[in-house]
Amino acid sequence: MPKSPEPGADHPHTGRTLPLRRNAYGRLELEQDGVLHDGVVPVRSFPVSAPEEGIALVGPRGKELAWIGRLDELEPGSRRLIQEELASRDFIPEIRRIRQVSGFATPCKWQIETDRGDAVLLLRAEDDIRRLSANTLLIADYYGVQYLVRDIAALDKASRRLLDRFL
Repeated sequence: MPKSPEPGADHPHTGRTLPLRRNAYGRLELEQDGVLHDGVVPVRSFPVSAPEEGIALVGPRGKELAWIGRLDELEPGSRRLIQEELASRDFIPEIRRIRQVSGFATPCKWQIETDRGDAVLLLRAEDDIRRLSANTLLIADYYGVQYLVRDIAALDKASRRLLDRFL
């Protein structure tokens, strides 16, 4: 029986070394098989449930150039470049506390505290609260911003009580 290929075997740059750098315009470049690819973008496969795993490096035309199974398998310089690029693109504030809701019928306004500061979330419908796992929620507000509740049990008692009214 033939040996099955290793994960990522068709992507020669998976591993500790990755020829990745920023150009003079601040865009990522990847050198692959003697070709320099400009405007490379890292894309997470599972941005909420496994943000450090399964990252594709995609060229400007959407073609996957390299696959990274886990960020921690890269050398520190390449890892830092990818993390910086991901941070500049990702915007999913994590809800730390629900301070107040305007009412328990939708639409309603929520005064919340997130890891990025205080915010007001306008919840259009209860269907905009999506359960990702037993303890994780993704909440879409009227303006299209996605808010994450990573662990319902980690919220304070008052926040959990307000949230329970909508679940």
